[in-house]
Amino acid sequence: MFSRLREDIRCVFERDPAARTAFEVLSLYPGIHAVIAHRLAHRLWGWRLRWLARLVANLARWITGIEIHPAAEVGRRFFIDHGMGVVIGETAVIGDDCTLYHGVTLGGTSWEKGKRHPTLGRDVVVGAGAKVLGPIEIGDGARIGSNAVVVRSVPPGVTVVGVPGRLVQRKPEAGDHDAHRRAMAERMGFDAYGATRDAPDPVAHAINCMLDHMHLMDRRVQELCEELKRLGAGAGGTEVPEIEPCEIVSTAEELEQAQDAESEPEHLRSA
Repeated sequence: MFSRLREDIRCVFERDPAARTAFEVLSLYPGIHAVIAHRLAHRLWGWRLRWLARLVANLARWITGIEIHPAAEVGRRFFIDHGMGVVIGETAVIGDDCTLYHGVTLGGTSWEKGKRHPTLGRDVVVGAGAKVLGPIEIGDGARIGSNAVVVRSVPPGVTVVGVPGRLVQRKPEAGDHDAHRRAMAERMGFDAYGATRDAPDPVAHAINCMLDHMHLMDRRVQELCEELKRLGAGAGGTEVPEIEPCEIVSTAEELEQAQDAESEPEHLRSA
């Protein structure tokens, strides 16, 4: 029991930068309180003390604003951040290292007996306000975006957003493809818009496509020039100028200084 509690406290420090001390987490975090109460209620449910288990769950709900049915199965290092409004149904199953934010519902879509709530794999993150409904499976490492409504199973390592939930991006694989994008982006003077780990960005996807296209065109032009030289035809001797990276101004004060420097007369600038 105490080893589980130490794991629960440790995972809070790993996922919440606002956490300061173990005492603060243990005494003031409703997500920790709800998980501790659920472990007790789940054990009572297993002992067939159903009414007492429901009583413990209801008391935890009044105190924390988090409702977890005593029959739900919860894995290790489960973290509920903020937590208000979280609802976890009777037949829900949550794997190890999962994270839920406030307003999340793991609910059912029918009144029939049996399995009617979702199953979450390992290392699943469900964003604030998301609804995961029905006896579906969410694969290991999946990400559910805020306010998404998911009613179909989700493969491992996938991000889902929208109403109804739709797959928007698989996690990127490291390799030469990403290296080309980073190199091209550095030449242009901005950080490469690699696909974010948790929340894909359509603008980032568009820029990635542009970088891929530019890299392909550069390579084809280079091959064409080499072939022309081999055939004895000159390429005109014109060198393609390098792209000069723009200066990035990060603060309002630096922006004002840069604007003042541009408007300042040349003789004063040289002085």
